[in-house]
Amino acid sequence: MMRQILNFNTEWLFCAEDEPGSKHREYRDDHFEEVHLPHTNKLVPHHYFSEKDYQFVSWYRRHFEAPADWAGKSLIVEFDGVMSAAEVYVNGHCVGEHHGGYTSFSFEISPWVVIGEPNVIAVRVDSTCRPDIPPEGRLVDYMLFGGMYRNVRLILTSAVYIEWASYAWNEVTSQEAWMEGAFRIRNLGEARTLILQTSLLDSEGDVVEEVAVPIAAEVGVSEVRQMALKVNNPHLWDLDDPYLYAVRTTLRDMGEESVDYDDLTTRVGIRCAEFRKDGKFYLNGQPLKLRGLNRHQMFPYLGGAMCERGQRKDADILKEELGLNFVRSSHYPADPSFLDRCDEIGLLVFEELPGWQYIGDAEWQNKALVQLEEMIVRDRNHPSIFLWGVRINESADNAQLYLRTNALARRLDPSRATGGVRALQNSEFLEDVFTYNDFTRNREGKILPPNHAPYLITEYMGHMYPTKSYDNVERQIKHALGHAQIQNGQYGVPHIAGAAGWCAFDYNTHQDFGSGDRICYHGVCDIFRLPKFAGHFYRSQQEPVKQPVVFIARYLIPSFNEDFGDVVPVFTNCEEADLFVNGVKVASERPDYVNYPNLPHPPVMFTGCSWWEWGSSLLTSLKVVGKIGGLPVAEHELFPAGMPDRLALLADDRELIADGADCTRVVVALQDGKGQTLQLAHHAVSFHVEGPGRLIGENPFSLEAGRGAVYIQATRTPGTIRCIANVNGGMTAEAIIQTVALTKPIVPIPQRAKQIN
Repeated sequence: MMRQILNFNTEWLFCAEDEPGSKHREYRDDHFEEVHLPHTNKLVPHHYFSEKDYQFVSWYRRHFEAPADWAGKSLIVEFDGVMSAAEVYVNGHCVGEHHGGYTSFSFEISPWVVIGEPNVIAVRVDSTCRPDIPPEGRLVDYMLFGGMYRNVRLILTSAVYIEWASYAWNEVTSQEAWMEGAFRIRNLGEARTLILQTSLLDSEGDVVEEVAVPIAAEVGVSEVRQMALKVNNPHLWDLDDPYLYAVRTTLRDMGEESVDYDDLTTRVGIRCAEFRKDGKFYLNGQPLKLRGLNRHQMFPYLGGAMCERGQRKDADILKEELGLNFVRSSHYPADPSFLDRCDEIGLLVFEELPGWQYIGDAEWQNKALVQLEEMIVRDRNHPSIFLWGVRINESADNAQLYLRTNALARRLDPSRATGGVRALQNSEFLEDVFTYNDFTRNREGKILPPNHAPYLITEYMGHMYPTKSYDNVERQIKHALGHAQIQNGQYGVPHIAGAAGWCAFDYNTHQDFGSGDRICYHGVCDIFRLPKFAGHFYRSQQEPVKQPVVFIARYLIPSFNEDFGDVVPVFTNCEEADLFVNGVKVASERPDYVNYPNLPHPPVMFTGCSWWEWGSSLLTSLKVVGKIGGLPVAEHELFPAGMPDRLALLADDRELIADGADCTRVVVALQDGKGQTLQLAHHAVSFHVEGPGRLIGENPFSLEAGRGAVYIQATRTPGTIRCIANVNGGMTAEAIIQTVALTKPIVPIPQRAKQIN
């Protein structure tokens, strides 16, 4: 049979208490609430809350029907992430346990499913602090949150099936590439000889190449390798052309009837990603200076329980809005949908195992190795991933453990290099790439010279200069220029492969870190993914052919500019910039290659702007026009801050899927008559939602730097959602979002009466 994949996210029941009877099919669950996945066990405000709020044991239950045609099939339930420990029961029988909230896991459940009758799958979720499970054991500088916070699916296939497949690309050039397949086959029936056929499909679905070999499918689990498949003139995956193929592998009977037992389709990209002895990183044979940021998966209100749409949006922000070419998934594996989007848009990913500074006992270390294996097995077919993090972030040297992690990674995926993020430059070097968090000289831009090759800076800035979106202009400018100086420093050392700043987005953390309100303000964007000045610096480093950028890093609020003097910094990727005051051109400058000689696009620094002392009554406008080849291509204009004139409300998406969990960010901003967000506005905005949707967020919401965001989440009913916002009962704004029916097949829901204890 051909495998079927059913959506198992809908119509779950949730109870925020530890009720052991929940595992049984006959348990009365009418006091449970209906939820849909991904789901957080506790919605929280975006700041000022405690980790104790979500650290409890909860239960999830899902009633499902097992149709007659499921008889004799393998039924595999697959979880993308449950925080932190899960016990899974089917009709009261424990089918397995899993420790660790950041890696996927699955269980074969067919022995406990009753065909033709209602069944119950129940999951006991332990979201308490678990020192025995990585990354915990000591203080961790991020929150883990709780719940069944990633997708779940049910896979239907035959008694013999492909448990996983690995497709490694070797000797890749534009003329040819070789693919080697490795597979784990699980056989719950009788030993038999089968044909394993692998086909490479182009983006149109046409077969490019294929290979078929006989294999011995022994009872139980066996691992097999397939002869290499050669591809002539491959369409290479690259940052600007992220071309994706698909690999379809089929298990087929050797008889004349040619019965298909299982098939597995996986997206892949053909590319060569390597670190060389010269210290540089090469993609498809071309040197590429890596410029990136670290990313936490945390979102306001929902914690980690963000739907696919929101996960994918993060990748878009990093690549398209911030202009990065790589991201580090600090400090744990990312959601699969985030990685899928990175594959699609051409954003490289450095992915690492869960951990933060602490190494536990032998049992803890064994669990870390299991999580590392789960990460690599799940994600090694993503072309976006170019480096495995096999060391607990900023941990002390531990040769016994890290020899094991490196050996495991190289065995599971010899096609990728290993890295291990450390905080000491003289740390023991066991990996393929020396990955180092360099906070030594911070905003001076003078980085430590590499002591190994290859060498990648994996953190800088961050906690050394936390900056809020509503801080004064002086601090915001210094924050942005600090990032510029460090990137300039790393671009000036050819044998440094690249650098990732700490970090992309502000994130929730414990009371021992951050600013006391449970937020670390280390991001170049705030927790709502809205850019600070530093975000615009990164945006200006992309090539203008993608997007010409001009951003004036000031406000026309004289008393708010503090002590930055008569300098007007402009982040731009243009060749030159003209400055206009009150509509009159007063200066023309080129990028500052004197102080930033190595940056792809240094800022333009207009100095001697003494007119700044005039005040808002005389200074009526400030505009910068960016030019390339003498022609204007982009501009940014500022006006003195006016009085509140309008409330702006903008949803990222106009259409959602009515699956009960799909949601979109809705950005709110208080603006003046010129459409400028009022930086000093902290007004309370109230929201009202009509139609088949609900608000995720604080209501009312107090603006931060004149802006903020909430989320609108779809229900299971298609229709029209109206989100209406108002300030002080006066100015209003509206966003309209359509929801359409979920079309993906879901696990059948039984028509059942109330159950009795």
